[in-house]
Amino acid sequence: MASRAEPASGAEPVDTVGRRDWRDVARDAADLALLGILLTLAAAPVLTAAAAAGAASAAVHDWTRAGSWPSARATARRFGRAVLPGVPVSLLALAVAGLLAADLAALAAGRVPGGPPALAVTALVAAGLAGYAGLVVVEVGGDGGGRWRVAARTAARACLDAPTRWAALTGVTTLAGLLAVLVTPVAVPILAGYTVAALHAVAGRRPAPSDVDGRRSESAAVAGRRPVSAQPELP
Repeated sequence: MASRAEPASGAEPVDTVGRRDWRDVARDAADLALLGILLTLAAAPVLTAAAAAGAASAAVHDWTRAGSWPSARATARRFGRAVLPGVPVSLLALAVAGLLAADLAALAAGRVPGGPPALAVTALVAAGLAGYAGLVVVEVGGDGGGRWRVAARTAARACLDAPTRWAALTGVTTLAGLLAVLVTPVAVPILAGYTVAALHAVAGRRPAPSDVDGRRSESAAVAGRRPVSAQPELP
């Protein structure tokens, strides 16, 4: 329960713990906008895109867990360490995105057979891969921003274990892509910071306490249930 500060006058006590006003929200929004701008600038050479995404994700991970942003020196050090390991990841992501975009464009224009069904299936595959990539970015951020192979394996297991969370992350990346097309190009870097924060928020969600307690109670009941003998016990 939040503590209340007792004023010297006869005015009503004011809650001083756990409350956020518009200045806190504005400060968070400005921080995420700056993060998106820095992320876009760092990813501009293309080959550094993975390192930039990992460093930004690590910064958001620290912010969501500790409540404060890492220092600029720590973020720059993470980015520098992740540049070389991230080059193959950047090239792979660029190749996959380019192939999917070309396939979608060809299907939409009717240059390849398949029609609307093939277009819908390809769009679903692209959205699912984008959701998986978003979870990989979250995982690599929780590991310091540079271990992409480990993050890819962890994200793959997480997607299979929790398909609903995978679907939610797919929705986040799909919405971010639609907004990137609709908003002015100047606002796209700002959107990048909000997208990374949204991915962390969705990936960090846990099952409801009632559901967890219910499953634990059911498991405990099953574990503590004694088998019923087919014959009565003799005295």
